[in-house]
Amino acid sequence: MSSWEPNASRKLLESRAALLNTVRIFFSEQGVLEVETPLLASSSITDPNIEIFEIESEQKKYLQTSPEYAMKRLLCADSGPIFQIAKAFRDQEIGRYHNPEFSILEWYRPDYDYHKLMSEVFELIKVCLGRSKYKKISYRDIFCDLLEIDPFIATQDELLAVARRCLDDIKLDLKRSEILDLLMGNVLQPKLSSEGVCFIFDYPEDQAALARLRNENGIVVAERFELFIDGVELANGYTELANESQQRMRFISENKLRIEIGKEPRAIDEKFMSALKSGLPFCSGVAVGLDRLLMLQVGCSSIAETLAFSWDNC
Repeated sequence: MSSWEPNASRKLLESRAALLNTVRIFFSEQGVLEVETPLLASSSITDPNIEIFEIESEQKKYLQTSPEYAMKRLLCADSGPIFQIAKAFRDQEIGRYHNPEFSILEWYRPDYDYHKLMSEVFELIKVCLGRSKYKKISYRDIFCDLLEIDPFIATQDELLAVARRCLDDIKLDLKRSEILDLLMGNVLQPKLSSEGVCFIFDYPEDQAALARLRNENGIVVAERFELFIDGVELANGYTELANESQQRMRFISENKLRIEIGKEPRAIDEKFMSALKSGLPFCSGVAVGLDRLLMLQVGCSSIAETLAFSWDNC
């Protein structure tokens, strides 16, 4: 391929355009409003696992890793159900399923809990991929069934022993959440390749992100789900945390963790916090990787094949 030529063929570009049209028709028929929010904003995220792009100008700005905070500000202003097709940016994420600039579909449903939203996600998957059935399995059950360990009550040493048995070159100083991430991503997720469409739900508290928590028989679970199709992680959603003080404590905890691992803390998005304080309606939201969805639809082996120009070709 010459240096100027695009990654995607004309046929792939047509497939992308058709997919975007399908998505817009789907939400139009559901009465969900399409919105746009800024790609550049004055604040970013505190998540210690995601690297961001800073833009230096008269005022420092950040390319957004998702439109989540801005869309929730719209929800707080009584927007009703909304969706957005947008570009998102995450530094240092490149590979078969990753490109630092990628396309995201994000939508929010007032009055939906995360189980009802999972059903709507599957309706979209039926339209886009023609799949006819899906499975739902809890995070706890998949660990118990496939690794014979309960991720909620096992000790850190017990989890580490399972990781060392299943994986090579495991560091001994990993945090509990890091061990669980390794087991999910490197041991359990590959086993989902034969499961078709599969929702994993009810994650541990330390993987709650912006999800609401629930106490279930003395165990705290996050009302969060992830969607895997043929083993490919496609979507992440949850019943949204609406409590401003609880959300602030999570951001503070993330910044403390950033400092512990040698990273700079990041400023909390105070406009987002003020919106939460004014009142976020009960709702659930989900983000879907559109490039990965297109990969599954047309049978590409790499995300780069779906892009007009990949990160190393622009």
